[in-house]
Amino acid sequence: MYDKPVLLVIAHGSRDPRHAATVHALVRRVRSLRPGLRVETGFLDFNVPSVHGVLESLAEEGVRDVVALPLLLTRAFHAKADIPAVLRDAPPQLRIRQAEVLGPSPLLLRALERRLHEAGLRPADKSSTGVVLASAGSSDPEAIAVIADIAREWRHTGWCAVRPAFASASLPRTEDAVRELRALGCERVAVAPYVLAPGFLPDRIARGATEADVLADVLGPAPEVARVLLERYDGARLPRLAAIGA
Repeated sequence: MYDKPVLLVIAHGSRDPRHAATVHALVRRVRSLRPGLRVETGFLDFNVPSVHGVLESLAEEGVRDVVALPLLLTRAFHAKADIPAVLRDAPPQLRIRQAEVLGPSPLLLRALERRLHEAGLRPADKSSTGVVLASAGSSDPEAIAVIADIAREWRHTGWCAVRPAFASASLPRTEDAVRELRALGCERVAVAPYVLAPGFLPDRIARGATEADVLADVLGPAPEVARVLLERYDGARLPRLAAIGA
């Protein structure tokens, strides 16, 4: 029997094999940061194992407590509707807490800067560089507002300018934001994909970055991202532990 809730990381899934490979790499990093924690992965679509299948297996093993963590950067449709619906259909003996989505978090900004530096941008270039914060996009106004807020916050850390962009559902597109930063007079322009794994929309972001000087990689298994997962897990499980000790 497990003395702490199992962490179930819930990913969207994709036909692109790079997506699942990246999710699994991130989960391996989470396990390496907290070896005593059991971490499982389930997918909503396209990949196996499914979320429902993982939950059934856990129940059959006798697991009782699960923290379900949406592998999402904003609270859009999947976090508000799809995932809660799947969790409501879980075996009744499981006690499940849905953790908060990953963003926003200062750690994610550090992960974005890590990826920009890995792509060749030097710390000394920061004040003369404009950055496009390129997300997948959403039709959810709350999610769009969060991306705009992150761009404003990130601008105050020393960049020449930061502009949000979206690969779908909303505007501007990455290429338009790149041109806007050029017009502002930034000496160089970098594109930082605010996405977790490769796939169709990240590829669209990359195509829109052809006129940029620097294109960073997706966040993927960056150590800062793994730390955010653990923060969200702790935030979901600790209220119950505090109640037990009260």
